[in-house]
Amino acid sequence: MARNNGKRSRKKGLSPGTLMHVGEKKVEKTRITVIDYDEKTFLEKEIQAIEECFPFKDTSTVTWINVDGVHDAAVIEKLGGYFNLHPLILEDIMTTSQRPKMEDLGCEAIYVVMRMIDFDAERGQITSEQLSLVFGRNYVISFQEKPGDCFDPIRERIRNGKGRIRKMGPDYLAYALIDAIVDHYFQLLEQLGEKIEGLEDSLVTDPKQELLHQIHGLKREMIFLRKSVWPLREVISGLQRAESPLIRETTDIFLRDVYDHTIQVIDSVETFRDMLSGMLETYLSSVSNRMNEVMKVLTIIATIFIPLGFLAGIYGMNFKFMPELEWRWGYFLVIGLMISAGLGMVIYFKKKKWM
Repeated sequence: MARNNGKRSRKKGLSPGTLMHVGEKKVEKTRITVIDYDEKTFLEKEIQAIEECFPFKDTSTVTWINVDGVHDAAVIEKLGGYFNLHPLILEDIMTTSQRPKMEDLGCEAIYVVMRMIDFDAERGQITSEQLSLVFGRNYVISFQEKPGDCFDPIRERIRNGKGRIRKMGPDYLAYALIDAIVDHYFQLLEQLGEKIEGLEDSLVTDPKQELLHQIHGLKREMIFLRKSVWPLREVISGLQRAESPLIRETTDIFLRDVYDHTIQVIDSVETFRDMLSGMLETYLSSVSNRMNEVMKVLTIIATIFIPLGFLAGIYGMNFKFMPELEWRWGYFLVIGLMISAGLGMVIYFKKKKWM
């Protein structure tokens, strides 16, 4: 599992706040969409020039600006400059290997970094994308690495005026986006859970070496998932504790709810990690047991042939005076002794349930 998020060493020696994209370029051209709404009005459009976003900064409506593609430093700089975002925040937006975090920028804005995670069933690998959220008094700006997200239900609720989202402020919209990402984690965990259960069944019935590679692969994926999800608890807790005028008291209860969901996700991740560790131990035990069974069979065969070899060794000696050698029935007697010894040991082993 190789995830190349770019080399941060390229920024070595540059001054803090220097805008340089660090990560994989996932789109050729930056795409910007704007959704502007209040309880009675709604506007949605895709803009061609970044300056078209500027009139939405100081309005009585709520504006959601979504940017797909964070590789264009000119676009990020213009947008951040007009909305008074600190250069270090813009630098973090363009560095797509950030861990989930939250920064309170005072009365201006709140900055949140999260990971949007999905599961590629064909490759059996988790795919990850950085999402940066900035929300102020009347706007929310989301920065994604590429088009395609889990926010379509939110867009539909805004378009159709369903629920309370059109009646609430930008803090509620930011909560809704965070909640959508966390809910998507549950869908991912369901897929991983089904895959782990399938591996567990195969492990019990037929522990092949291919299963070992799949278990190791899933363990690496769970480590990556844990690194992406575990800090999210601190992010939500920070939003709850933030004494910011940008987060209304009516939104606190919703943040507590998404915090509970985050804890459930973390618990599920830890459970899956424990299950995979147990499956690895089960596989190694199965291999060891199979080896023990093989050694047991070989030991029984060797034990049966010990007295037969003993008899063959005695009568294979080249002494001249051995009475049995001249006896007419000596050969048949020795063969009978060998057969009797072998059958006797087989019967004994069966009574002891060693075979």
